[in-house]
Amino acid sequence: MDVNIEASWKEELKEEFDKPYFGQIVHFLKEEKQAGKVIYPPGKLIFNAFDKTPFSNVKVVIIGQDPYHNAGQAHGLSFSVPDGVAPPPSLVNIFKELHADLNIAIPHTGNLEPWAKQGVLLLNASLTVVANSPNSHAQAGWHTFTDEVIRHISKDKEHLVFLLWGKFAQNKAELIDTNKHLVLKAAHPSPFSAHSGFFGSHHFSKANQWLQQQGEKPIDWSL
Repeated sequence: MDVNIEASWKEELKEEFDKPYFGQIVHFLKEEKQAGKVIYPPGKLIFNAFDKTPFSNVKVVIIGQDPYHNAGQAHGLSFSVPDGVAPPPSLVNIFKELHADLNIAIPHTGNLEPWAKQGVLLLNASLTVVANSPNSHAQAGWHTFTDEVIRHISKDKEHLVFLLWGKFAQNKAELIDTNKHLVLKAAHPSPFSAHSGFFGSHHFSKANQWLQQQGEKPIDWSL
């Protein structure tokens, strides 16, 4: 199947695109649209995380659950919102921890594209969602695809940092080779759980410390 995705990912994942489950995802999305459902993000942004962070550039992986489901929020990057859109509560808490950890000023934008362009893969487990209906595409087959993405990254890359926030993301740890990658776990940054271990986790400084130890340029987490 010919998928419109960044070239290095297209090569890395070419076997996945030809598997039956991926065809089923495409068929499912077509049926949802034909049923009149509004799907986020827009079609051209479904693979935005891959387009902004080519396979060869990946240094850090942040795993989210599914895209934001309110109008104008989702643009294909986990936890991120476009310029001009107010940061949702979880992102606000991410910025608070960033400030506490590295004394980086709270940004005026919730657009995390500068992170993505430095090698932070902002990967949601589901790449689409129905408007106003969280987790509505959790059974669409996306999890099979994104689990394979994580396996490919783990197998074919070296010395990455995986930031796993919350139980859902932490369950992905079994897909990662911890002998060659750093896996950092903390509570989800949601207001319901951030005080249970996300605040004070220092994941941003720990990620940079690891990257520097591997001879890699650290991430500039400011926006």
